[in-house]
Amino acid sequence: MVKKSLISLGALLVLFPTIAFAEDPSAAQLNMGLNALWVMLAAILVLLMQGGFILLEAGSTRMKNAGHVAGKTIFTVGLASLVYWAVGYGFAFGGDASESVNKIIGLGNFFFEPSLAAGEGDNYPSSVFFIFQLAFAAVSLSIAWGGFAERAKLSAYLIFTLFFVSVIYPVIAHWIWGGGWLATDGAQDFAGSTVVHLTGAAAALAATILLKPRIGKFNKDGSSNEILGHNQVFTALAVLILWVGWFGFNAGSTVAIGDGFFGFVAFNTQLGAAAGAVAALLMSWLVNGKADITAMLNGALAGLVAITASCAFVDPWAAVVIGLVAGVLVVFSARFFEKIKVDDPIFALSVHGAAGIWGTLANGLFATEELVAKVGIGKPGLFYGGGADQLWVQLESVVVCGLFAFLASFIVLWVVKKAIGFRVTEEQEIIGLDLSEHGNYGYPEQMKKAGTSV
Repeated sequence: MVKKSLISLGALLVLFPTIAFAEDPSAAQLNMGLNALWVMLAAILVLLMQGGFILLEAGSTRMKNAGHVAGKTIFTVGLASLVYWAVGYGFAFGGDASESVNKIIGLGNFFFEPSLAAGEGDNYPSSVFFIFQLAFAAVSLSIAWGGFAERAKLSAYLIFTLFFVSVIYPVIAHWIWGGGWLATDGAQDFAGSTVVHLTGAAAALAATILLKPRIGKFNKDGSSNEILGHNQVFTALAVLILWVGWFGFNAGSTVAIGDGFFGFVAFNTQLGAAAGAVAALLMSWLVNGKADITAMLNGALAGLVAITASCAFVDPWAAVVIGLVAGVLVVFSARFFEKIKVDDPIFALSVHGAAGIWGTLANGLFATEELVAKVGIGKPGLFYGGGADQLWVQLESVVVCGLFAFLASFIVLWVVKKAIGFRVTEEQEIIGLDLSEHGNYGYPEQMKKAGTSV
């Protein structure tokens, strides 16, 4: 039986080119097909990270908001897909890169219509690249939701999605990935420490400032109260799902099978995440006298965020250092935001903001001459003979992109706040967004509607 199965499998492998291409494929066609499969798989992994965000936000907040978290995530990913197809992709990747206006914003490919198949000489079909980039935009949007958690109206999610996915995120993506002016300067952000993570965190910061802290978070004397999430197992599972999805994020950004360079990128990604988790747990243990599980989970994510910009530019030892620093940084960053009375339920500002900044700057220190030549962007870092040039470019990209994302998000949300209101009422916040926004609980067997009998 086993022998017959092996023979059948061998026959399928022999026939695959004929099945796939209906004729003997050229080496270029085979290479394109493999690239398309790889990028599509990576896009699926990145899209599945939304499951991680659902569990992370739901587990880190209270039970009375769990259904809202899950539902609004699926809704906003759906809305983001339509907006990105209609407008966002065109602003990010449309237009002729040789034109001066294209250094600021892309213009073209609106209501994107992909070709049925890859063109002659293409590395992959345009449809596959669109899905891959859409998944990145959706991740950045989900990061921004950390600043909305447990107190924002559903209508605010809807309106902000329209602006964030159509303009705010695409403009930054264009500057660095779409042939914009930061790309011309040589900004190195391989998979999005700045483009995806800092952008989402800057939007989350704008939201937290405008929304104010949750009821009961801070006392009149300035002291804070810990508002615990309802399911730490959810948050741990979320981190694992996000960790696995990150291989699509980082390794997928090679957008090619090629010589297997994606394996090196994945290798650095794993080391960065591992170092972040270990460093955060040990640091929290040292500072607090207890090994804080939440800090450790945030450390793993911070290591992933930090290595995202540099995974293709640095040696493995540097990936470990980048992850270690990110793990320590996220512990103290969370304490800092708590001290200045910024209520960040999902730790988006520390995990994606502080670690995103560090990861982007790290390229200016650790990028090697060999890897810079291989990727073809920018210059080596300070520790590899490149001087301070690349470090300056990295700092420039962090400051400009962070400020743009924050100010643009703040303006949009301020208008929403003045026009229709941003935050739910005190009564709605107390009873929970599941009931007040959706009329039902995410855990109907554990919680009951007001006025009903047990």
